[in-house]
Amino acid sequence: QVQLVESGGGLVQAGGSLRLSCLASRSIGSIQAMGWYRQAPGKQRELVAVITSGGITTIASSVKGRFTISRDNAKNTVYLQMNSLKPEDTAVYYCNADRGSGVYWGQGTQVTVSS
Repeated sequence: QVQLVESGGGLVQAGGSLRLSCLASRSIGSIQAMGWYRQAPGKQRELVAVITSGGITTIASSVKGRFTISRDNAKNTVYLQMNSLKPEDTAVYYCNADRGSGVYWGQGTQVTVSS
């Protein structure tokens, strides 16, 4: 099992930046992929960014060029750096870990971008 705890969400003005952190309860070095998803009110949860154990990243087209995902295996933490935020980025952001044998989710952190 893996417990995931997100932090770093909050209220920010359009054009601002936030960095989300996802702390895992165990070593993430062997976890196949870790990612960030988001869910806005009335919408389905969608992929934002994923990073594999080999460091390969996938970024959603809607945030490409503005968001960056990274991982620090020594700290068991995955980050989502969000720049040039837009009101449409407002959502609950969830951390995800895919071990192959199981998929785990954090509780989510709210990001609100005001216009």
